[in-house]
Amino acid sequence: MSPIAYTAAIIAVAVILFVTNKVPVVVVAMATALALWATGVLTLPQSLAGLGDPAVVFIAALFVVSAGLEVTGVTAWAGQLLIRGAGEESRTRLLVLTMSLVAVLTALISISGAVAALLPVVVVIAVRLKRNSSQLLMPLVFAAHAGSMLALTGTPVNVLVSEAGDDAGAGGFGFFEFALVGVPLLAGSMAIIVLFGQRLLPQRNGATMPADFSRHAKTLVEQYGLAAGIYQLRVRANSPYVGALADSVDLSKYPGLQLVAIQEGETAGPLRRTSVAEGDHFLLRGDAETAATFAAEKHLAFREDAAAGKGEDTLFNRRSGLAEVVIPPRSGLIGQSVFQGMVTDSGDLIVLAVQRAGAEITARNPGKDAGGIVLQAGDSMLLQGTWKALDLHLDDPDVLVVSSPELVRRQAVPMGPGARQAVLILVAMVLLLATGIVPPAVAGLLAAGAMILSGIMTVEQSYRAIGWTTVLLVGAMMPLSTAMVETGAAQMLAERLVQTVGEAGPLALLAGLFVLTSIMGQLISNTATALIVIPIGVAAAASMGISPRPVLMSTAVAAAGAFLTPIATPTNLMVMGPGGYVFGDYWKLGLPLLIWFFVVSVFFVPLIWRF
Repeated sequence: MSPIAYTAAIIAVAVILFVTNKVPVVVVAMATALALWATGVLTLPQSLAGLGDPAVVFIAALFVVSAGLEVTGVTAWAGQLLIRGAGEESRTRLLVLTMSLVAVLTALISISGAVAALLPVVVVIAVRLKRNSSQLLMPLVFAAHAGSMLALTGTPVNVLVSEAGDDAGAGGFGFFEFALVGVPLLAGSMAIIVLFGQRLLPQRNGATMPADFSRHAKTLVEQYGLAAGIYQLRVRANSPYVGALADSVDLSKYPGLQLVAIQEGETAGPLRRTSVAEGDHFLLRGDAETAATFAAEKHLAFREDAAAGKGEDTLFNRRSGLAEVVIPPRSGLIGQSVFQGMVTDSGDLIVLAVQRAGAEITARNPGKDAGGIVLQAGDSMLLQGTWKALDLHLDDPDVLVVSSPELVRRQAVPMGPGARQAVLILVAMVLLLATGIVPPAVAGLLAAGAMILSGIMTVEQSYRAIGWTTVLLVGAMMPLSTAMVETGAAQMLAERLVQTVGEAGPLALLAGLFVLTSIMGQLISNTATALIVIPIGVAAAASMGISPRPVLMSTAVAAAGAFLTPIATPTNLMVMGPGGYVFGDYWKLGLPLLIWFFVVSVFFVPLIWRF
């Protein structure tokens, strides 16, 4: 067999495996790269070159930046703005605000990151406004597809077509250059969804809904009896406790008032010093009048940014949070004694309450005497500490975490610790990409590194944030494009395409490529589709003697039009359960949108990027 025949056979097998979805896409992609080497089509360095390609590095870095915005509560803040601005009456206003927000987020942090961040927010809105989730979630995803064409960072396909333009000698696309076609795509998509979406979408709610953590703090403090009577008092400069030993704090003269913990002023974590300093906080539990008397006599100040005595605001805020853990069988903690206000062995977390069989067990600090609560399997504990401490110390086999603090923080703590730094890092990355001072891969790596160095994320968190399926898929499928060029397969297909549509002119070429890309993109990953179609389009443009730039941009638009099936993109599948959709629901709204994408791709793109 000739190299072209081998390449065609490998593509055919890969497409069949992608469509049947019997084998993980990563395995298919890696097998494709290895098959190109095994058949002699490419050398081993060529077959594995995609894994180190700058475009792949840039895509991986974007996942880290996206996660940084999520963990600091930037996306939660955007979601709360959406809830406040949507109102309760106007369907049009709700849809326009939702689609606008997801489009902007997608342009900056990718489709998957934006949809994952806003999916629970939109479900909560549907519940609160008594609307069917099916009427909101598909518009959310389809607007994200359109929004991916607003900037270079919207989708990996944009990065690939920009790099292909550079490789072809025609120059890449600027960071916001995609918006020239993205804005009309988004505007038309929003108009179609607002005008026809209600009739084309089903009226259902999903059987599986994502967890809503927006009221998580209130639920926990009520369950553990901490909804009221919790106070955080700041030590003033003239307080007699300044310089006093932490162990010397005595509340025996204030009956009904309990010292839960002393927290450091700067970190909001348990006090590690032996003495109290100005700015430290006393965490108290008890009667409001007694707490006020104690504060006045000892020159302590109530927190100004939380309602006095309201547990959810005092214990759960931008600096610190709550976590519920359960003691599993065979845990090393079984048999150990704990008490309310106890600081854990790490020195970073405080035990606020313990429950057994749903009932609270009370045990004060036993001091030097034996006592406390002897833990048993099935006991649950409420822990409090800084968000960083909760993330760091709850990865312990001796406890089962009921709800991940990271997931809770992403939804419930808008603009949390590090949010300003994350926004500044995002703005700096966008400026670097827009000005072209450094290559995109360098800008992405600098931004991802800044997220880690600023303390927003740890190295381990950044590893977990990267969508390795996407990264490996792109890296392993890139050699297929190389093979199509090296063997002449792309040139042969391009010549046949030109022979078929050549007499009709360049517009027919764009139409043919759009149909090819959109059909494949409904069945397999649009990224994999783009990697197959891009070399064909570039070769066809060269054969016709036209610029490859409109061809590449048209291909990017076609790849974004993955509307007709739930398997077209991961985000289409992401809303299938929460929206209560079935396979046949997608094409009804997706087909009008795909027609609009066709019009923009074939007739509008050449007006901006001339042949």
